Amino acid sequence: MEEAAALVHERGVAGTTLEDVKVAAEVSGSQMYHYFPDKNELVQAVIDYQADTIVNQNRQALSSPDGVDAWRNMVITGANVADGKGGCALGSLGGQLAESDPEARALIATGFDEWAAALSDGLTSLHARGKLPSHIDPEDLATTLLATLQGGLLLAQVQRSTRPLQTAVDTLLALALGR
Repeated sequence: MEEAAALVHERGVAGTTLEDVKVAAEVSGSQMYHYFPDKNELVQAVIDYQADTIVNQNRQALSSPDGVDAWRNMVITGANVADGKGGCALGSLGGQLAESDPEARALIATGFDEWAAALSDGLTSLHARGKLPSHIDPEDLATTLLATLQGGLLLAQVQRSTRPLQTAVDTLLALALGR
C-alpha cells in the first residue's frame, strides 16, 4: 500500500494506473487485481492508508514529552524533506476528488475528522497536564492547527518553500501558547 500511496501522492489520482502500482509494488497482476479489482478500490485504500498514517504520526508526536513542539517539528521536518512538493497527502486527495467522487470525498472527510480528533486528544492530554494555557480549548486549537497546516502546506507546495508553513504554524503557536 505504501507504494500505491506514494505514487498517487506524486502523480495524482488521474496520473496513476493500476499497472503503475503493480510495477512499483513488484506484484503480479493476479495479486494486484485480487486486492484492487479496479482503480476506485485502490483509491479508497490509498485514502484510508494516508489518513491512518497521518493520524498515527500526529498521535505519536503529541504524546511525546515535548508535545506541541514535537508535533511542530514533525510537521516542519516533513515539509522540508519533501521541499514543499506534493502538499498534504490527504489534502491533495481532497483537492483532486471532493467535487467528482462523493464516496472518496466522504472517506477524506472521515480522515480529516480522525486527524482532528487525534490532535484534539493529544492537546486535551497536554492541557490536563498543564502544558497548555488554561484558557485554550484543545478542540478549537486542534481545528485551527489543522486548518493552518492545510493552508501552509498548500502555500509551501505552490511556492516550493516551507517558509509559509513554518511562519503560519509558529505564529499560531506563539499566539495560542503565549510564546
